Amino acid sequence: MSIVATDSISTYFHGVVEEAIKARHVEATDGATSYLVGLLSDYARPDARAGEALARPVSFLLGEAMQTPSPAERFDKLRTLGDGVLYSCGFFGDHFEARGVDQSYLIGIGTTAYGSAASMLHVPASGKGPQGGPQLDIYRELADNFRAFVGVLMEIADRAISAGVQGSRDLVRVYERWLKTGSDGLAQALAAHGLVPVRGTKGVVQ
Repeated sequence: MSIVATDSISTYFHGVVEEAIKARHVEATDGATSYLVGLLSDYARPDARAGEALARPVSFLLGEAMQTPSPAERFDKLRTLGDGVLYSCGFFGDHFEARGVDQSYLIGIGTTAYGSAASMLHVPASGKGPQGGPQLDIYRELADNFRAFVGVLMEIADRAISAGVQGSRDLVRVYERWLKTGSDGLAQALAAHGLVPVRGTKGVVQ
């Protein structure tokens, strides 16, 4: 039995995504915003496919997706890979970094996955839909602004981590993430607990 109704999850994440987009000063269409809301809602109650999105090296997954004969299956694999990389970079980028995986490499994979999915939709260059209204090219937007959308999810992750501080171990986790991201939200969370974050001479914010 689901504890939280689907509508409640979507409503919650919609507010969270909009706040993060504003905080990061990212320009996003309503379609892209809704897509991020759906992505977060899906990962809040992941199915088997979502859990296996990055079960193997992403380069293998991308190559496999690109070579899939069935257009529908190829599109689904590309979309799933793009989703998995976007979510993972936003919420677990520090884990990949600790394993020696460069985030720029992952962002390149995610951008290619979404871009290839977009190219399969054949959205008209005029940008007009069949009824004369605007034709949404969400996957192209996700590809072109992949790094920015990773930043939006990082903002959401930072806020979730900050809200979950209950002890010294959590504070250390916040501080370690702040050292890597330089997030103002994390700095404020540390300050709220009486700690003034100070970067060492070797600290570098990317």
